[in-house]
Amino acid sequence: MRRLLPVFALLVVAARLTAAPPERTHDIVPADYASVNAITEIALSPDGKQVAYCLATWSAKTDRRATELWVVGTDGKGKPERLTSDRANDRHPKWAGDGKSIYVVSNRGTKAKSQVWKVPLDGEPQSVTDAKAGIVGFDYAPKTDTVFFTIDANATDKDDFSELRAKFSKIEYGHGSRTVSELFSVKGGGKPEKVLAAHRYIREFAVTQDGKKIAMVSAIDDSVVKSEGESRVDVWEKGKIVTPPTDVYRAKAASPYAWLENLAWNSDGTRFAFCCIHDAYPTEIIIGGWDDGKWTTGRMPRDGRLLHVRGYGSPLKWSADGCLRFLSEKAGWNDGNAWCPTHGAIGTGSAFSKGDAVIYAEDLVPEDAQKRKYRLVGVRSTTDGFPELFTYDDPRGIHPLTDLNPQTKTWKFPTIEHVTWKAPDGASVGGPLELPHGWKKGDKPLPLVVAIHGGPTTASYNDQRFDPHNGRLYFAAKGYAVLCPNYRGSTGYGDKFVTDLVGNENDIEVKDIIAGIQHLIKEGIADPERIAVMGWSNGGYLTNCLIALKNPAVKIKAASSGAGILDTVAEWGFNDEPAYPMVFKKGLPWEQPELYKKSSPIYGIGNVTTPTLIHVGGNDVRCPPGHSRMLYRALKEYKNVPTQLCEYPGQPHGLGTLTFRTAKMEWDLAWFEKYLKK
Repeated sequence: MRRLLPVFALLVVAARLTAAPPERTHDIVPADYASVNAITEIALSPDGKQVAYCLATWSAKTDRRATELWVVGTDGKGKPERLTSDRANDRHPKWAGDGKSIYVVSNRGTKAKSQVWKVPLDGEPQSVTDAKAGIVGFDYAPKTDTVFFTIDANATDKDDFSELRAKFSKIEYGHGSRTVSELFSVKGGGKPEKVLAAHRYIREFAVTQDGKKIAMVSAIDDSVVKSEGESRVDVWEKGKIVTPPTDVYRAKAASPYAWLENLAWNSDGTRFAFCCIHDAYPTEIIIGGWDDGKWTTGRMPRDGRLLHVRGYGSPLKWSADGCLRFLSEKAGWNDGNAWCPTHGAIGTGSAFSKGDAVIYAEDLVPEDAQKRKYRLVGVRSTTDGFPELFTYDDPRGIHPLTDLNPQTKTWKFPTIEHVTWKAPDGASVGGPLELPHGWKKGDKPLPLVVAIHGGPTTASYNDQRFDPHNGRLYFAAKGYAVLCPNYRGSTGYGDKFVTDLVGNENDIEVKDIIAGIQHLIKEGIADPERIAVMGWSNGGYLTNCLIALKNPAVKIKAASSGAGILDTVAEWGFNDEPAYPMVFKKGLPWEQPELYKKSSPIYGIGNVTTPTLIHVGGNDVRCPPGHSRMLYRALKEYKNVPTQLCEYPGQPHGLGTLTFRTAKMEWDLAWFEKYLKK
């Protein structure tokens, strides 16, 4: 999946104001990005009276964003209270069974390794684990107040060359030694006890409320290549490990190369669920259940014509009545939904969305289980502003609990609408359109930036977001129209819309995007002489495809290619997830050489005349920097096309520092300002 791997999700929403809003006077600039706060995770207390959340803020001093732990009452009467203030990156909050403290994973202390900490509501954080190299995974059993955690260990495989590898141990070998996991439990103030040495790598695990069962996503080692095609879900109970049937998410799945994520148990430990996340196919939710003395697995039913499980997966939550809650999406909106296995029905949405919001997170606990009354909280985003936490309470309805970004009340936010157009083959394509604050139909046509999302098996959403990687907000604030096309292969428009891309990369989705540009030109929104394209990850790849077109129907005057693939054979050979090209190209490079060549924009570089800015992280293993260096060499040394390579030292697939994210935005703006001038 050529998706951006963000340090934190960008969750944005606006509070409802009882007074008249202040006048919008502030022109948004890249430097404003540093002031935006975002909620990354939430957790309701057992009694539903408080919600804990992790709040991410930027620090100019450290050049990083970190999370701290906060709580707020769900009755809407009190103010949020900060429980930690040392920027230890508190995450994965889980309430203690008595509701008096919260367990988190944090990097605090002199060693700053990831450890489990217990944060009382009225005291200082207390260390629960002290693993030398830090813990990796974490879960909590509230009924027994037991913390479970994993650490990394090393396993050595024996073969004819084991002794030689040991003799020359400073060489980095391709195999022979692998990372595996050890799983421990610790109760109260006691010492950790080893639960199992799996001899496999546990990528994720979830424990039942009583701690008697553990579901684990595991693979032979910690590599992505093993995770995406060979990982499985095991169940541990009473010292024994059972593997429920895997066919439903491997041999009989749309693709055998699924990522398994977001494990969740129901309240009595008789069912578990997880997301089976595919490239090129919609995400499925897999249900495991105890039936007739054995574990079984099956797919949650869904209607692929109407909605999808959110992009690359959804957090999952079982409610007390046995229904599974998940996030779905349709045409650029996210919503909360529920599936109830007792009667097979899928819910029609959450209380937070009426088809005009993006729901990023939900949690609920029963207030009166017999009357099916629940306390519900969620992170909700709209077209109006930035991040807030909401609660739903009958009869008051939706009520904001936080006001995280008061500085934005005077910002000149762009207007956002979802637009649709017809592709050359007649398919209906859509996506968000950002227009500058105050611009109205009939005004002079605008320079257009086409901001292309990554993935591609996800989508751009119809809400406000400040996204340095994909051009959201900062271009519209500068006076550009910004089209975010959900091209073929994107989610939220039906199963066929997703799968049409298989075998058709660098073709059908490129035509979708060109048709969207032509639509905005025809509507009088876009100036045909000032068209630019940009994107990150798969968006960078499609930027490369667009500039390499021969005799394009629209003239592209400037481009910004972020972490873009140029040669799909090299992608299979060098990146960390070779299954991605294998799925889209229907096989290995020597099995489908023509599809690999057809999908590789390198063979069209001779057509490029577009001034192109190139960004990439120096340590990117998802879209390795060799592709960006190859594009730069071709344009600079052989094509004499204006170009600049910005390689960010030490950065992975997504830029992690405030300095680098700000630099990228300023470079993008300066580049497009130069080459889109009339």
